[in-house]
Amino acid sequence: MVSTGGFVGGHDDGNGADDGLVLDFRGNPADKSRTGGWLAAALITGTELAERVAVMGVATNLVTYLAGPLHLSNAKSANIVTNFMGTLNLLAFLGGSLADAKLGRYLTVVSSATISTMGLSLLAASTAIPSMRPPPCTPGAASSECVAASGGQMALMYVALYTIAAGAGGLKATVSGLGTDQFDGWDPREGRAEVNFFSRFYFWISLGSLFATTVLVYVQDNVGRGWGYGVSAAVMVAATAVFVAGTSRYRYRRPQGSPLTVIGRVLWAAWRNRKLPCPADPSELRGFHKAKVSGQSCNNRGCKPGVGDSEQPTVPAGPTLTEVEEVKMVAKLLPIWSTCILFWTVYSQMNTFTIEQATRMDRHIGGGGGFVVPAGSMPVFLFLAILLFTSLNQHVVVPLARRVTGRRREGMTSLERVGLGLVLSTLSMVVSALVEKKRCDASSGEAFGYVGQLEFFIREAPERMKSMSTGLFLTTLSMGFYLSSALVGAVGAATGGAWVRDNLDEGRLDLFYWMLAVFGVLNFVVFLWFSSRHEYSKREAPAAAATAAVELTGGQQEDDDEEAVKVAVAVNMIDV
Repeated sequence: MVSTGGFVGGHDDGNGADDGLVLDFRGNPADKSRTGGWLAAALITGTELAERVAVMGVATNLVTYLAGPLHLSNAKSANIVTNFMGTLNLLAFLGGSLADAKLGRYLTVVSSATISTMGLSLLAASTAIPSMRPPPCTPGAASSECVAASGGQMALMYVALYTIAAGAGGLKATVSGLGTDQFDGWDPREGRAEVNFFSRFYFWISLGSLFATTVLVYVQDNVGRGWGYGVSAAVMVAATAVFVAGTSRYRYRRPQGSPLTVIGRVLWAAWRNRKLPCPADPSELRGFHKAKVSGQSCNNRGCKPGVGDSEQPTVPAGPTLTEVEEVKMVAKLLPIWSTCILFWTVYSQMNTFTIEQATRMDRHIGGGGGFVVPAGSMPVFLFLAILLFTSLNQHVVVPLARRVTGRRREGMTSLERVGLGLVLSTLSMVVSALVEKKRCDASSGEAFGYVGQLEFFIREAPERMKSMSTGLFLTTLSMGFYLSSALVGAVGAATGGAWVRDNLDEGRLDLFYWMLAVFGVLNFVVFLWFSSRHEYSKREAPAAAATAAVELTGGQQEDDDEEAVKVAVAVNMIDV
């Protein structure tokens, strides 16, 4: 444990609202000596490790099963994978909102893990039952002569995939937040432990991804798909059992309501008051004297007097000025949000056409009779490169950028990191078009793009809407995967299937990559236009937490401590 006793209390969130008393599983104030800490956080982290094993074990190798034993076209196989990943990230956004509004994080984790286990079991059954597959191709027959899986044979797989997406989305949205609930960020010792938790959290889920893309993929290809997905289901069952066993050790927070409710109330009030004149005296706006957001303007129709004022007490009060300004801050993120979508469209190719290309490569190690690297294990280079470039970014790129730009703390702004990620992802498509290999550029692109996008959405969002803004970031992944599916379908219709063929050697996949590269250049130009007009919001660091961090680190540099505190405060909202 990181604390010797006492109770965990609520704290003001900087907007005049208390973040809620922390409770134990009986509903009583949580005792620090008996709840929370590293043991509780470790039990919770196990569920996210299991989610990574499950999702990556499916996503990285599913395309080879669809295009292989099920005899689907390369284009359709790629779209099934990207639609699955797009839905998963979209459901993560919705799952987080549900946890905030009603269920709470603990119940969301338990129910989501159970749903994921059901989906994995169904997927194992769909791949193990012979009647769920079409007959094997006749030796020597062309791929066009093979019988593709029927709708009935695909039905069980679709049910399994989207059941997994529903469960994994709920886990992705809540596990990291529940983990950081086990530490009191305002307690000096626990605040530092909270910072360290995120680093360890990311390390363990990275191990889960590596396990999935190596061991699980090998089992799927050499032992059987049913066995591979069965192992994923068993890992999820074990993680869920361990998680439930630790119920009495956790700290809990009651649901505080979803920011989507606030946004809906503001938009409805703005529409309802659209014809009302703006008050000459700003103090007539609801909540003016309690407003916590700077940069207020007269364009606040959502909080005007009229319906919901004190003179009409029977009507529910409308949104306050603070709530209106918070919604406007979220709206300012949307232009940048739109330019991040194509980044994930490029990234999605690593789980689709790159895997299909690998099936046509010589993957033997140690000669023709040596070990054969599974095609689905190719993304392991992506994950290793991400870890490498993330380390280089922290220890080489950022210090260099500090000297070049003169910015003492971050070196590069979040939008500069996003822009660098967009450039590298576009270059990866150029390299792909030339040599049909893009692993290194795509990896460095994600290292900069992911971190920059996540940091931007967290830092620029209102404090009370950080969870929703992180969900907004996840929707860029979702829309990027969906856009990939749409582009593959559109290209197939426009070219008569000439670019993406069942035999990639006979197609023009290079032209598809060139198209993505051109789109990437245009998208980058739009990004530059939007980013040049974006004004960063002013942030105030929590003084108490900053002081505690300095004391615990023994006087490390102030900028590093502030960065650690920023991570500690924001990590509740981060879902990797």
